[in-house]
Amino acid sequence: MMSREMRGTRNMPDHRFFHFRNREKSVTMKRIVPFLVVVLFSLSTCSFNSFFPDIEFFTPEGEVQVSFSVTADMRSYTGPSMDHFRGVCQTIASGGPGAFMISPGDIDPPAQTYSAIKTWIGDEYPWYPVVGNHEAETEADMEWLRAFNMGAFNLPNIVNAGPPGCEETSYSFDYGDVHFVVLNEYYDGNSDHGTDGDVVDTLYEWLLQDLTANTKPIVLVFGHEPAYPQPDQESGRLRHESDSLNAHQENRDRFWNLLKTHSVVAYICGHTHNYSAVQLNGVWQIDASHARGTGDMGSRSSFVMLYVTTAGDVFYYTYRLDYFSNRYTLADSGQLR
Repeated sequence: MMSREMRGTRNMPDHRFFHFRNREKSVTMKRIVPFLVVVLFSLSTCSFNSFFPDIEFFTPEGEVQVSFSVTADMRSYTGPSMDHFRGVCQTIASGGPGAFMISPGDIDPPAQTYSAIKTWIGDEYPWYPVVGNHEAETEADMEWLRAFNMGAFNLPNIVNAGPPGCEETSYSFDYGDVHFVVLNEYYDGNSDHGTDGDVVDTLYEWLLQDLTANTKPIVLVFGHEPAYPQPDQESGRLRHESDSLNAHQENRDRFWNLLKTHSVVAYICGHTHNYSAVQLNGVWQIDASHARGTGDMGSRSSFVMLYVTTAGDVFYYTYRLDYFSNRYTLADSGQLR
């Protein structure tokens, strides 16, 4: 069972009743009617900046040991407009942001994205970035991401730094009973931005060693590109159908078999700007869509909240932008474990 979302209430002005003398009524009404027309038109066309209701997230029954948010592909839509990433952040902050946020790629420029998270969620809210293709192709973005995890253990709770040449941008960390693995899929074995999206031998071997050494019962893996691109579950739009991890099919299959062998619960990604949650050969793949609000109208802007209970159950709740109400509402949910 899930607790129900509490609908936000808007503060509406008290009804006012005016009394007019007959001789003044027609003149006064001539002034009021045009004003009311303007007000009603403004309300009907208001942007996300005008109203921002409170929200209470759905949560699973039982005691939650860890919860966190997932946002992806916001890119440069991180300014002050509520119509973009700010609306996602403030909804997350209002509903209960969990312990941290993970963003599986296309977060450029990362400094601006991190600033938005700190401004609209909180200075102390941890952020775990994942390299996407747009960061990999921009040296300034890669420099920022390396510095953000300087020394490979600067982010909270890291237990394993990435392979040589990728120490800062591939890593794993533990939180509660969960082992989290972040992969830089643009690492080519030497450079941290040398491939077009692949799990090359060196990264695969590092992941194998990491999963083998792990002692946590729940494992979640994050990377930018889907292993199996899916259409958006609502609009049906399909992007990056043949140029995701499946462009290197042998490596993709090897990677997915490794996840299955080590009982990885889910692989969580972005890249396509489309939302999907599917179980493939025993492993869930969640594509978090994009978090740029109205910056991409081909599929609805989304974010995912995940909850792990003390009983070891894992639940996801996906919220998507409702264009009619200009607020994020629950669109999908399920149990991963």
